[in-house]
Amino acid sequence: MQQLILDIIDPPAPSFANFVTASNAELISTLTNLVALTGVSPQCYLWGATGSGKTHLLHACVQAVLSHGVPARYFDAGSFTLADTADLAFVAIDNVEQLDADRQIHLFNLINQIRDGQGRLVTAGNVAPMQLPLRNDVTTRLGWDAVYQIHPLSDADKRYALSKHAEARGFNLQAQVADYLINHWRRDLPSLMAALDSLDKYSLQTQRAITVPLLKEILPA
Repeated sequence: MQQLILDIIDPPAPSFANFVTASNAELISTLTNLVALTGVSPQCYLWGATGSGKTHLLHACVQAVLSHGVPARYFDAGSFTLADTADLAFVAIDNVEQLDADRQIHLFNLINQIRDGQGRLVTAGNVAPMQLPLRNDVTTRLGWDAVYQIHPLSDADKRYALSKHAEARGFNLQAQVADYLINHWRRDLPSLMAALDSLDKYSLQTQRAITVPLLKEILPA
């Protein structure tokens, strides 16, 4: 029964605070300015491998803008239309490599509007702009302003983040527990953090120390 715990506990909502910056400090600085609607560049393109944090950062951007009462919205490639952006000051579009022909035209027109001073835009894809399987006039526009590759966290970065998270919860995380969690659970940091929270709760419930055997009890087989 305990093995169901990690399946029903959702990771925390994406934010800049729970994104481990590591070697992406310049990117986070650029996005912070972008969501404040004060950055010099009106748009930014992010790219990286699956699990590198692209979707996390796009959602974090939207939530940061919304927290100031400014209209913003996240779109996946399959749900994006130009008409839906009419009343938005900030738009985030994910997985742009999946845009169909019509939505590529919508993005082309949206970027032109952004260039005319109508809002801010952050987009994300799996490769650099000029390698995207999109129209040339779209890929060119995606590369007009800030472009960043998101560098994934190393296992050492994840261990450090998990250790600091454990300290904040009031316990010391053994290295072997962190290693087992990283190697046997989802690789993205929010999921690892949520798993650690579950482990801490289970430890308190059972009055047992946090060890690899205890972790094995709550991880799905």
